[in-house]
Amino acid sequence: MPQTEIPIIDLRNLPDGHEVMRLLDHACKEWGFFQIVGHGIDQALRQDTLREMARFFSLPSAEKRSIIRTSDNAWGFFDRELTKNVLDWKEIFDVGPPETRGPLAGAVPQWPESLPEFKTTLRAYTDACERIARHLLSSIAMILGAAPADLNRAFEPEHSSFLRLNYYPLCAEPATPESPTVPEKGHLGISHHTDAGALTVLMQSSVAGLQVKRRGRWYLVEPQDDALVINIGDIVQVWSNDRYKAPLHRVVANSHLERYSAAFFFNPSYEANYAPLPSVCDENNPPLYEPINWGEFRAGRAADDYADVGEEIQISHFRTSSS
Repeated sequence: MPQTEIPIIDLRNLPDGHEVMRLLDHACKEWGFFQIVGHGIDQALRQDTLREMARFFSLPSAEKRSIIRTSDNAWGFFDRELTKNVLDWKEIFDVGPPETRGPLAGAVPQWPESLPEFKTTLRAYTDACERIARHLLSSIAMILGAAPADLNRAFEPEHSSFLRLNYYPLCAEPATPESPTVPEKGHLGISHHTDAGALTVLMQSSVAGLQVKRRGRWYLVEPQDDALVINIGDIVQVWSNDRYKAPLHRVVANSHLERYSAAFFFNPSYEANYAPLPSVCDENNPPLYEPINWGEFRAGRAADDYADVGEEIQISHFRTSSS
């Protein structure tokens, strides 16, 4: 495999195949990004999700804003999100379960009344993504020398995962794909960031735009037929004690083509505390992080979505004094 090629993994061979487990380890260690096939989400559901997404974002602005996301209700439409304290060139729709506790307590799903199939389609797609994320996390646990239950218990009794639909409208002044991490001119769809949770399952439309940074260079994650994109998040980085690094990624804007994507963020219970796994630590490889509470971490990240609150909370703030 050329060093610049983002790995493609067939999930039908996990976790029993030695070679595919080796490839998964390589992908997590060298890229933090990979594409998957054999994932079990049929083409009809994927096409339905993309269709409903396009229908939603083409609604009149007033109708979308009637179900706008706020600091009191995290589920709904939003078009003013900040990443790295910079306004993104995108519109989003976030949906998760009703929240009765944790930093998003009071959040209730909001659905567009004019799209009768929207809710059913998104719920079916979300359930399918969760099955994929759990399957991958169990395989990652085994590679790290832990039992799948050691990681899965962080998602019980209720996890805080959610689905985000992204729409990237045409941009008259996009930053070029070759731009530095912070472009000197032009706009990005989303600025550089890592994902705070455990795993992200992403479906892209046929228009490219997602980039991942590796060894100082930005690489385009080209859409592949029937493939979904996976990236590891900060939690897996902590569990692996930096064996796997959550990759910086961003989205470039486009002056000619609109782009859509659907991201499922697999996040643990708000009560979960995560730290380097005992199976990856010893006297020569001590824990690099103090335990982190997901509810507190998520609350800090959520506040950054709405306003410039200064430096964004990062797992680096929890590094041990010896690391």
